[in-house]
Amino acid sequence: MSRLAVVSGGGTGIGRSTAGMLAGEGYDVVIVGRRADVLEDAVKWIGPQASAVTADVSDPAQIPAVVEAVGPRPVDVLVNNAGAYVPGADSTLDRVADHWRANFDSNVLTAVLLTTALLPTMRRPGGRIILTSSIAAQKGGGGPYSAAKAALHGYALDLAVDLGEQGITVNVISPGYVTDSEFFADRMTPEGHQTRVDATLLKRPGEPQDIAEAVRWLAGPGGVYVTAQIINVNGGSVLGR
Repeated sequence: MSRLAVVSGGGTGIGRSTAGMLAGEGYDVVIVGRRADVLEDAVKWIGPQASAVTADVSDPAQIPAVVEAVGPRPVDVLVNNAGAYVPGADSTLDRVADHWRANFDSNVLTAVLLTTALLPTMRRPGGRIILTSSIAAQKGGGGPYSAAKAALHGYALDLAVDLGEQGITVNVISPGYVTDSEFFADRMTPEGHQTRVDATLLKRPGEPQDIAEAVRWLAGPGGVYVTAQIINVNGGSVLGR
């Protein structure tokens, strides 16, 4: 039986590229996202090894659909990629609270709920759990989004401690500026793009495949002894932390 990977936020950008890479490595891949049409297009692009579950993984009531799709099979790789910057108005305390909760739900609860639900079926030993963070967690600039992504780091370290003796690794990938994603939607200006490119040592933006290659390493034989690490993939825009 083929190995099984689950990728949340798998319909676009980094998640889609990662799911395609894993399918190319011989995995059956379950991609999870909120928009059925986007997932359908991604499944066609990834190929016959892919299937999709339409679910908002920040909602506990929708998580069982993912568990049902996995069934009794052991999960070899779980990529918690779902997340987004949720804009908000901070003019009153109530709106501040709503803004921060929305970013926490989108970026932290998505990983916590899906991981908790699939943990009983993770392969032991040999399972790999990977969380997608952001350069914003290390350099700031994103307000509640930065804080939420930073929270993933502590969560991943706790998981790694708890699961190490069971042979499951847990790591975080922290991307820098990546094009061909929906993160900025229509908010990115030419000036903003150039500023982010100039901040790298390599003088180019990242691409979804750059992050997928980091997942390939962590999920493959080369990542067997790597756990509880924050892996920076940012072209040198943040140095060594």
